[in-house]
Amino acid sequence: MTAIIIDGKAIAEGLRKQIAEEVSGLKNKPGLAVVLVGEDPASQVYVRNKAKMTAEVGMQSFEHILPVDTSERALIRLVEQLNNNPAVQGILVQLPLPKHISENAVIEAIAPEKDVDGFHVVNSGKLATGQEGLVPCTPLGCIILLKQTLGDLSGKHAVVIGRSNIVGKPMAALLLKENCTVTVVHSKTPNPEKISAQADIVVAAIGKPRFVKKEWVKPGACVIDVGINRDENNKLCGDVDFASVSEIAGAITPVPGGVGPMTIACLLKNTLTAYKQQMSK
Repeated sequence: MTAIIIDGKAIAEGLRKQIAEEVSGLKNKPGLAVVLVGEDPASQVYVRNKAKMTAEVGMQSFEHILPVDTSERALIRLVEQLNNNPAVQGILVQLPLPKHISENAVIEAIAPEKDVDGFHVVNSGKLATGQEGLVPCTPLGCIILLKQTLGDLSGKHAVVIGRSNIVGKPMAALLLKENCTVTVVHSKTPNPEKISAQADIVVAAIGKPRFVKKEWVKPGACVIDVGINRDENNKLCGDVDFASVSEIAGAITPVPGGVGPMTIACLLKNTLTAYKQQMSK
């Protein structure tokens, strides 16, 4: 068996086109503010890409690039200004932040209705209790990829490898919402490969290069690789050993070109959702 390669790049492009069409019909354009503190090269690339794609779909992009020594108080003050700015419907503070700034304090300062990253405890709580709120972009992108590939997910056994607040936990909640039977395995789980090998869906989000091997995957399973790592040769790779797993899986996302493009597309989707919710009040 050779797995179907799930083309996240093409699916993300289709989603961005839908968003652009919807935005073109709006009288006022949604506004997304992205805040970057410091000069982390990876974060700078992300911010540039987000600003470019925001403009491409017809939304307003507001960039705030702050020096690395910006105080926590000054950053929260900026967030509060953006909360009160009617031209801004979405706020994203690029993580990670410098060590002297509490990420939790900054996330909690963002108005929940403008929290397009979906990290605020209000949005996390809504997701956990099955209510409508803003959902973290990467898990939302994974769900879209799964539904495009498999259709109805009801009754499928899904294993999520990793329990982070950014991917693992919200991913599990979204899969439950789709009526999957969900198991979360993590660093303290005994025999995680045996549990994973029972799953119809495997979502790997642990940040370890090529950690998930062929033995972890049931023949025909759908594998979503969230990881973005560098291997010993500085080559980009995921959390899944793509070469071996693609021989047994039914479908698999590549790295790059799988989940990554969906994350930014879902950020734009969340911004449009936030805009519509705020305009309806």
